[in-house]
Amino acid sequence: MTVNTPALCFRSKKILAPMVRVGTLPMRLLALDFGADIVYCEELIDIKMVQCKRVVNEVLETVDFVAPNERVVFRTCVRERDCVVFQMGSADAERALAVAKLVENDVAGIDVNMGCPKEYSTKAGMGAALLSDPDKIECILSTLVKGICKPVTCKIRILPSLEDTISLVKRIEKTGVAAIAVHGRKKEERPQHPVHCEVIKAISEAVSVPVIANGGSHDFIKEYTDIEAFQQATGASSVMIARAAMWNPSIFRRKGLCPLKEVMQEYIKYAVRYDNHYTNTKYCLCQMLREQLESTEGKKLHAAQSTQEICEVFEMGSFYEETTAILEAKASLKAKTQDKDEQMEDTDVIKMTVRFDKREYPPQITPKMYLLEWCRKVKHPQPVYETVQRPLDKLFCSVVTVAEQKYRSTLWDKSKKLAEQTAAIVCLRTLGLPEGKLNEGENHLINKRKRENQEFLNNKEHEDDLLVEASHKRVHFTEGASDSSSSEVPR
Repeated sequence: MTVNTPALCFRSKKILAPMVRVGTLPMRLLALDFGADIVYCEELIDIKMVQCKRVVNEVLETVDFVAPNERVVFRTCVRERDCVVFQMGSADAERALAVAKLVENDVAGIDVNMGCPKEYSTKAGMGAALLSDPDKIECILSTLVKGICKPVTCKIRILPSLEDTISLVKRIEKTGVAAIAVHGRKKEERPQHPVHCEVIKAISEAVSVPVIANGGSHDFIKEYTDIEAFQQATGASSVMIARAAMWNPSIFRRKGLCPLKEVMQEYIKYAVRYDNHYTNTKYCLCQMLREQLESTEGKKLHAAQSTQEICEVFEMGSFYEETTAILEAKASLKAKTQDKDEQMEDTDVIKMTVRFDKREYPPQITPKMYLLEWCRKVKHPQPVYETVQRPLDKLFCSVVTVAEQKYRSTLWDKSKKLAEQTAAIVCLRTLGLPEGKLNEGENHLINKRKRENQEFLNNKEHEDDLLVEASHKRVHFTEGASDSSSSEVPR
């Protein structure tokens, strides 16, 4: 048996539980501020993660794992590197290993979710569905333990019988995991059902690996001192807190809970600082407000449609403006530096400082159309566009290749379509060709379209005439047939 030597200790720890939509970077950092020892990220599905690329975000000073559609799936930073555990949803050992290898240098540990009872997880064989397949559990965990250098954990729920539960955790222990987190409810039970402390205690006594007790928010944990009471009731090595921390992350504060508004303002600071999507920020704040959602402040939060509007609800408008100004300045400076580097590298690319303005062109006429038309006319291969997005500010730049020569603008655009039009303009102007602007006089493409439209209308009218004529013939033929058949009817 291969056993990792974990750098992260799971004994006597207070841990932020993995929570979907809640365990993003702002919440994890806030939990650490208040005293959490370890923080788990929200469950992230292996299939999505394996498609991601690792991007160092120099403006935010984060490491981002970015999906093909440019959405940030997982964001982390140096502050949490030694205490964040990456939780994944997986039902495939090799895919789980691929994800673990992708993120292991940026996290302190890897966890596999084996307790989520929600359908979106179980229908893919993940989460609580794994509890009925111990062979697969063993395969996934053994593959991870042997394949990476960081500690591996898993989070499970208890089985219908204590005997089966003990048998499972002993089998999990043999894989070499660093800890086992146990939610003390069965997969069909919900938060309103009592947590089974006695089962967690039996598990703690049955294995030597650290056991992390979870599920005490409803029955036990209302303030910091309750965390120790839950640990004693379960005999666990550590305690993992979910909903009590979601409602107020200062549950980890030894001196007691902070006023909720202060906590929410601190959360918002992290959300702005790390460019958290406003919908996620809004969701987490709504979970904190709970019964206060119908208050004036709650209604304003519910109506907010941007991070700036959220900040204004909590009297943080000036903080938003100052912070975003700093981030924009950093992005601008980095972009200028990057542009200079690219100018030195792209010696074979013809560049021009231009931008596409749709208002300068007739409707449905674009530089790309003019360039394509010209290439066809002179029998060149059609233009080839290569477009990239800059992760710093999410702007686009396109390079168009025509007759083995490349062209691009030095300016970056807000969309892929605009960037391609701009590249086409650079090519057309370099070659001294018209680009279709309104001030260029007669537009041959417009005239061509008018001719094509007229031809289409003429053909349509001709087709309509033929259809009418054919219809008359069918009616005449039918009437004749009807007369002849009626004459054969016996009288």
